[in-house]
Amino acid sequence: MGTRSASERPSMRQVAETAGVSHMTVSRVLNGHASIKESTRDKVLLAVEQLGYHRNIAARALALQRTLRIGAVVETEMEFGPASALRAIHRAARRRGYSVSSIALDEDEASDPNRAFQQLLALGIDALCLVTPRSASVAAVRAASLDMPVLVVKPEREAELLRVCVDQQLGVTMVVDHLAALGHRDILYVSGPMDWLDARARERAFRTRTRSWGMRERPIIAGDWSADFGYDFAVGLERLPEYTAIVAANDEVALGIVHGLHDRGLSVPDDLSVVGFDDAPFSRHSIPPLTTVRQPFETLGATVVDVLLAAIEGSEIPQRTKIPPELIVRLSTAKPRATP
Repeated sequence: MGTRSASERPSMRQVAETAGVSHMTVSRVLNGHASIKESTRDKVLLAVEQLGYHRNIAARALALQRTLRIGAVVETEMEFGPASALRAIHRAARRRGYSVSSIALDEDEASDPNRAFQQLLALGIDALCLVTPRSASVAAVRAASLDMPVLVVKPEREAELLRVCVDQQLGVTMVVDHLAALGHRDILYVSGPMDWLDARARERAFRTRTRSWGMRERPIIAGDWSADFGYDFAVGLERLPEYTAIVAANDEVALGIVHGLHDRGLSVPDDLSVVGFDDAPFSRHSIPPLTTVRQPFETLGATVVDVLLAAIEGSEIPQRTKIPPELIVRLSTAKPRATP
């Protein structure tokens, strides 16, 4: 079977006819204009896929005097949250005619933010984003003073750089309010590593909200993001603790805690309620299914790309860059057990 000749290749006009839109609309979609309705964009991209239409990316990049590439530095691709955010950025960029080159800083012990920045700059990028960073990475990118739009996915306000985030404070606030409504007044918090900005923001939000409810203050248990840490902590409990609920750094830690409590002969939620964060796909299939905070990663990725492309093009920066999460209530939380 021979290759299709140039005369047989689908044209942009055929894409327009298949999608039921104008030639100009197809051009605007393929050139990443933000003003196109999502439903129209989807119709055009579906027609592109059905017809096998291929744009001349090199010609477009030359005409725009851009590389049509975004650089992304992610602290780790091993954890669900950062990996999900990065995948969402990749998908959103493809819809806008851009590619993403990414570097994970956990690839080896010698990796550092500045080396990652230089590697991406050498590839040729129009903008850079840091995905769920540690504090050291943000400090490094500020010091680098890169001559391009730079965005960080971080919860705190940012004076020097563009910022997009899921509202971590709101997520934790909803968790504490949910447990308080059930009657809990003594809650333990198991945090992620405190050099991660998301972990720090969640811990601060937890302290603030539990104080507003007049709850007992307990030392924070600082751990990592792993189920093994959650399991080791829970299985190490000598007896049923006084607190009646545990809020965990993420779903993996929460599920490790559930497993460890089970091995100690304790029941969730009869003895202790447990809450996670992220709404990873496995969370709904645990026993019991896990109450958690759903982070809208697709919206996060789309917003990151919208903000970066607006900065690249010199157009108005979208203002809604703090994205609300959603509390997902399942069977791992219930009213507190009767306490003496």
